[in-house]
Amino acid sequence: MAKGNMKSIKRRIKSVGSTLQITKAMEMVASSKLRRAKQRAEALRPYFEALETLISEIAAEKADFATVFTTPRSEIKNRLFIVIAGDRGLAGGFNSNLLKLAYSFEKSGENPPKIITIGKVSADFYKKKNREIIAEYPYFAEDAKPGKCADIANVAADLFRSGEVDEVRVFFTSFISAMQQEATQIQLLPFNAVKEPSPDYKSAGSVNYDPSPEAVFDRIIPKILLSVINSACVESYASEQSARRNAMESASDNAEEMIEKFVLQYNRLRQEKITNEINEIVGGANAIS
Repeated sequence: MAKGNMKSIKRRIKSVGSTLQITKAMEMVASSKLRRAKQRAEALRPYFEALETLISEIAAEKADFATVFTTPRSEIKNRLFIVIAGDRGLAGGFNSNLLKLAYSFEKSGENPPKIITIGKVSADFYKKKNREIIAEYPYFAEDAKPGKCADIANVAADLFRSGEVDEVRVFFTSFISAMQQEATQIQLLPFNAVKEPSPDYKSAGSVNYDPSPEAVFDRIIPKILLSVINSACVESYASEQSARRNAMESASDNAEEMIEKFVLQYNRLRQEKITNEINEIVGGANAIS
């Protein structure tokens, strides 16, 4: 009986060992991708902050500043959600937390939202929910660049300007640190232009906008949107790699603990087998004598 158990335990040790090799490799790959993603996120932030400063200064030019992109609709009937999830699993709660947040926002509207999916997991989720997906972008976030995000931004701006949607939101996972990521959302449109300009900004009227601050603002809005979408993709991708690294690290630790447990069981059975064999030999020798 002990011999059979020993063979079974050896097979389990080998199986868990193979899994450990995979999780260790995935952890190393995720760590490498995370370093590059963090660098991209840090490089994008100054550009995004400069754009925010610019639009706040344009809006500050007039007390009654308002454009089609900043005026809230009297009734929110149709909405557009841009949902940025991952392309693969094995990342802990990364995908499920983000999709749960996006799905919870559906209840706040009169009709189910139109969806733009970024990431294969997002597309698969909304296809199962039978939502109207107007565009899919699988395997997009890893190499998201402003030029590639411009199409998404233009679609969102055109749908809002034409009145086909009354609200646009983007859902993504914010990268806080290597150990912490948070599913979050931002309302893109109508755009909240009520922000305090920088402290060194001169008084209103110091800059001439041709033909008007509103017209300049409307021309800049698509660039603002693509900047937010681009930043959200980069943040989300960094969060995905961080979550996957943490998940694989945890899986590797669990696998090592299981192997130690199985090795201890194997050694106990082996010791028990040797002890039984010695007792049999001693008993046989005593019987002969």
